[in-house]
Amino acid sequence: MSRYFARPAVTTWDPQQYLRFADERTRPFHELLARVPALPPAPVVLDVGCGPGNSTEVLRERWPDATLVGIDSSPEMLAAAAGVAGAEYRLADAATWDPAGERPDLIASNATLQWVPGHLAVLSRWAAALRPGGVLAFQVPGNFDAPSHRLLAGLRRSPRWREALGRDAVRAGVHRPEEYLDVLLGAGCATADVWETTYSTLLTGDDPVLEWVRGTALRPVLALLPDPVERAAFEAEYAALLRDAYPAGPHGTVFPFRRIFAVAVRTGAPR
Repeated sequence: MSRYFARPAVTTWDPQQYLRFADERTRPFHELLARVPALPPAPVVLDVGCGPGNSTEVLRERWPDATLVGIDSSPEMLAAAAGVAGAEYRLADAATWDPAGERPDLIASNATLQWVPGHLAVLSRWAAALRPGGVLAFQVPGNFDAPSHRLLAGLRRSPRWREALGRDAVRAGVHRPEEYLDVLLGAGCATADVWETTYSTLLTGDDPVLEWVRGTALRPVLALLPDPVERAAFEAEYAALLRDAYPAGPHGTVFPFRRIFAVAVRTGAPR
């Protein structure tokens, strides 16, 4: 099922904030790629939503002889990704970008599709672009019903903030695992493996859940508040709600994070 969340037309992403939790954000990608079958020699590999290059680096390590292309819609993220050697980077929107001309052996996407409205149709287009025997592998967060997101949505609709933040939501988010399975098998894939995992991530420091969401879900919301005083006031209210929802324990703050994974192989013999 899709969820509503803020997605302004223009969002400036902060690679450094995103990479504060680089290990935690990259771990699901390692586990996704562990389920990808063997690729042909010198494969063409596309990293859609490459961000600051942490996922691109993982792909380069796994397939050192690949022609590797990173795609992202954020110039700031691509500038950070440029430090990862051995890859070409392109500025493009995953919602409209067409990979057909690349003839990829693997299209991989790490926590990107939740920002793409109507991405079930996008997945069908990507699957059709694969070479015979090619692989489509992606993972998305499945935590849109978690307190972190429900509290953010509720605060946006509160009397103080609804005029500035109660609008500009679009239908996006993620779908049930069985929906991804159905779409992938209906898009010409011979096999599709879809599963989910909930990570009990241990965060430390002051307001650690706020720091986590600052790099992702909170950033588009704050982009709607140009006044820094208002942004600080909104963050302070949200931080208090998060502290109640995710109390610190003796070892830190436990942040449950559900992820949905999919690996599908297109019909036909690999090259």
